[in-house]
Amino acid sequence: QVHVVESGGGLVQPGGSLTLSCAASGSIFRINNMGWYRQAPGNQRVLVATVSAGGTTNYADSVKGRFTISRDNAKNTVYLQMNSLNPEDTAVYYCNAMAQLPGISRVQAYWGQGTQVTVSS
Repeated sequence: QVHVVESGGGLVQPGGSLTLSCAASGSIFRINNMGWYRQAPGNQRVLVATVSAGGTTNYADSVKGRFTISRDNAKNTVYLQMNSLNPEDTAVYYCNAMAQLPGISRVQAYWGQGTQVTVSS
């Protein structure tokens, strides 16, 4: 079993910054991509940013230049540095880990419970 736990959400003023962290733990053979998704009220969950095991990153157009995703492979941890936040960034942010368990070739998606980010004055 793989556990994914996010932390770092909260309330921030427009223009402010926030850093999210996410750690995956459990019986893990390998983690491929890790990433962040978000879901605003009444909307579908959408991609924010992903990072491969080799460090290749991918961002949604709406966050390019403002958000930075990074990863510590030794700790199975991924971070999301969010700058210049605006009210449209308000959402529940979910961490995703695409992981392989020992002895199983299939890569499965594991999700955290989500952390609320609210941007408001």
